[in-house]
Parts: sequence; structure tokens; C-alpha cells
Amino acid sequence: MADNKVWDVAIIGGGPAGLTAALYASRAMLKTAVIELGVSGGQIATTELVENFPGFPEGIMGPDLSAKMEEQARKFGAEFIMAQVESIDADKPVKVLHTTDGDIEALTVIVATGASHKHLGVPGEKEYAGRGVSYCATCDGAFFRDQDLVVVGGGDSALEEGLFLTKYARTVTVIHRRDSLRAQKILQDRAFKNPKMKFVWDTVVDEIAGDGKFVSHVVTRNLKTGEKGQVPCQGVFVYVGMQPGTAFLPEKIERNAEGYLVTNEKLETAVPGIFGAGDCRVQVTRQAVTAAGDGCIAAIMAEKYMVGMEVGAPEIADAPGGWRG
Repeated sequence: MADNKVWDVAIIGGGPAGLTAALYASRAMLKTAVIELGVSGGQIATTELVENFPGFPEGIMGPDLSAKMEEQARKFGAEFIMAQVESIDADKPVKVLHTTDGDIEALTVIVATGASHKHLGVPGEKEYAGRGVSYCATCDGAFFRDQDLVVVGGGDSALEEGLFLTKYARTVTVIHRRDSLRAQKILQDRAFKNPKMKFVWDTVVDEIAGDGKFVSHVVTRNLKTGEKGQVPCQGVFVYVGMQPGTAFLPEKIERNAEGYLVTNEKLETAVPGIFGAGDCRVQVTRQAVTAAGDGCIAAIMAEKYMVGMEVGAPEIADAPGGWRG
């Protein structure tokens, strides 16, 4: 890094949780850094229309919402660092984040790394990535005009992205391993009423096949009968769950079997001074508004934690450029 300042709060991730944490922390006059490798906004940055974020009755474009949240955090002094955090030294009160842009020191850390789409792990998926296999309909949908597409999954993301793809595609076939969808009822209603959308139930994709250059079909298997089949398509969009971005964290920060951060009601992790927020932590909902709520709580708790540091450990509170600096 260009300087050796100690940040009050280092926020890892620039999605709704991270951006809200940055807003609250910087507004509280804390020296706040947001470390983000890509574009701010997380998943909402690749969502065409966000209809369920409070304050936007007509909905708002995902990239626009992301930009507004970042602008608001910057307004109060939050600084943004484009880098990837590779590991954290969390043994001392001042945490050291080892990043691709050098080391960053901070009195508190908010992990808001979100979650990324899981892969199917079937033959052809890796080979045809970017040549028919995608995990972002908003990013790639326009490349598939008047073509037949497959969406794998049955949750909110699968139907939201599937409905978006009907703007371009000739047909969208949703392949789901169960006999009913997990998505919200309003999304199911829209999908069932859309004449371009088809459904294949109790079925998984065993292979993504093509001509060596582009996807031509998927090989399917019915889980109840074992019957094999094929669905012709030129594109496959995969939405089969999420993987939290927590692999870089030290073992002492507790995670569940799926890798999600374990936190208490104050969003504290097992390591004092490190908090979790948003989709990367254990919770029952993964929505932009709940992630934003997490960011608010984490920032407030980080400030309270530093007040305790100031009272109990003045040598830490006086760190150059930090809490009192």
C-alpha cells in the first residue's frame, strides 16, 4: 500500500452488506476502507431489476442501486481499494490483511464477501464456460437471441434469471431436481404464465455437450426413473446454490459445514474485532435488504468494540492513523 495508516474498519467485500457497513462506519467518523476486487454491488450489480429493495416502488436497475450505495458511502469518506484479500493475521488486536495490493492494517474487520454460484461439476461445464455455459443471465443473455436455453435450478435466482432470459431466447427450459420449485410464489406464477418457459421435473444434468466449440445439448437423468434424456440448447445457465467467499479466513474463525461464517446476534465471529455480514454468514435469508441490515449492525458493533479498546487498551487505540489518530 502507498501508506502505513491503520484503518479503523476494513470491510472485505463491496456488496449491499459491505457498502452499508461502509456508510455507517464512515458516517461515524471512522477511517473506513472497502476492499473489493471487482465492481461494487455484488450480485445486485448483475441483476437487471431489483423490485424488493425498500424505497423503490417501481423497482431499480441493479447496477444503479449499486452505484447509489457506493456514492453514499464515498460521500461520508469511505475509501475503496481494488484488491483481493488472500489471508488475515488475526492473532493481535491490530489485524493484518494480506492483499494482492499489499498489507492493510485495521483495528476491526467486517467480512462481507458474499457468496458465488456453485458449479454443477459435470463433464462439459468447465470446457464450455463462456461458450454456452454461464452463471449470469444479465451479463450474457443478449448473446442468445432466438436460441433455446436451459436453466438449472429451482430457487429465486433460477426463475428470476430464467424470466429475464425470455426477453432474448426462443425457449427457456428449467431443469429441477425436485417436483416443485423453491422460488417465491410470485416468481413461480410469472414463470408458469410465461409461454416461453418449460419445466423438466425430478431431473438432473449429467453432462453439458457440444461440438467442441459451443454447447449443443445437455444430457439429463430422471432421479425417479433413472431414464436418460437430452435437451437441445445453445446455452446453459446454472443456479444450484451458493458458495460463501470465506476460504481465505484463518481456521480460528468458525464456519459451518458449508463454509458460512458463524456469528452471534452482534455479528461477532469467534475472533474479537472480526465481524461477519451478509450472504457469507449463516442465516435463513439471503436478500439485498437483509445484507444491508447486517452491514448496519456490523458497523455499529465495530464502533462499540473500538470504544471498548479505547477504554481497556489505550496503546491500541493510539495506533498511528487509527481510532484516535
